[in-house]
Amino acid sequence: MNPPRVLRSALAAAAIAGFVAACAPPAPKPVSFTPVSYDELAGWQTSTPGDALVAFRRSCARLAAMSPDIAVGHPSLQVRARDWRHVCGVAKTVNVSDHAAARRFFETHLTPHRVDGRGGPEGLFTGYFEAELHGAREPSPRYRVPLYKRPDDLVSVDLGAFRQEWNGQRVVGRVQDRRLVPYSTRAEIDSGVLAGRGLELLWVDDPIDAFFFHVQGSGRILLDDGTAVRVGFDGRNGHPYTAIGRELIRRGVISREDMSMQAIHEWLAANPAEAPKVMAENASYIFFRSIEGPGPIGAQGVVLTPGRSLAVDRTVIPLGAPLWLETTDPFHPGRPLRQLVIAQDTGSAITGAVRGDLFWGAGKAAETAAGSMKQPGRYFLLLPFRARGE
Repeated sequence: MNPPRVLRSALAAAAIAGFVAACAPPAPKPVSFTPVSYDELAGWQTSTPGDALVAFRRSCARLAAMSPDIAVGHPSLQVRARDWRHVCGVAKTVNVSDHAAARRFFETHLTPHRVDGRGGPEGLFTGYFEAELHGAREPSPRYRVPLYKRPDDLVSVDLGAFRQEWNGQRVVGRVQDRRLVPYSTRAEIDSGVLAGRGLELLWVDDPIDAFFFHVQGSGRILLDDGTAVRVGFDGRNGHPYTAIGRELIRRGVISREDMSMQAIHEWLAANPAEAPKVMAENASYIFFRSIEGPGPIGAQGVVLTPGRSLAVDRTVIPLGAPLWLETTDPFHPGRPLRQLVIAQDTGSAITGAVRGDLFWGAGKAAETAAGSMKQPGRYFLLLPFRARGE
């Protein structure tokens, strides 16, 4: 018999308090932020940031709802939610169809900062998209792979609520014997450890497609009656994300040069006996919820904008902040891809000072771009003048 909800909450609180008291503060990621002028942003003067301004306004609604004193982003930034309020207020008055006016807005109210990590200003940029799977509300011989809802015993601890220097760090697990312990792994969940608890949100027809659906974190499930259900991220099991492409490179079955999402999918489909073992190398597992209305929804809680929403490491980059991205076009290798984007999402694989995942939208073209994108690049973080003592 499960303990009452009040008792479960008390046990969780005791476990969390014990964990926080015992753990050492996670070391902040090595990163520096150097103020620069807009003249150093290649392509800025001919950019069209109106769409990014629309996306930024969505983020402003979330920033406004936060406690004014809450810290966002890397501790060295000393940026708090209140620093964005004046900027967001002015953003409402700008004509998004006038790109010159949009540029003037950003130039007037925000300062670009070059972001440098341990290896300097260059990092890796990949892409993601809103996936579509075929599925059903009930299991059948065809639809046998569950997409699970968030379990009620999943505990997510925001360490930033305890110490400012832990801002953005989270620990996820479940309470067992008054202790916070790791949650079940992908292999354990795929083996049925959650079966019979009424957590099945929907059922889909292919375990490999479901695996990549987890990587994307959101998408649409197309039902046989012609309707569709949009689902979005509602938590993860807390285990580290492991890129299975590295395992396939290590095995020598796909070369580093040929590595892509499509190449991984093709190998898994061609090797059904080995596929479950390889997918289990990624112990991270995603839980979903149904989404009514527009989507998909990013980690900041706003609707994502194709080509303008970027998934980042939230321990480094504040969610809601604009970034000037400089990389290359996955459709045309070598052609510059330079545009203003907004940090509105996160991902298990998106870690580090200079690391981003660009949202491409839905459909085959978006899937192709996302699957092909694996380019070096850099970005500049735009911060309000009132932040960092400016």
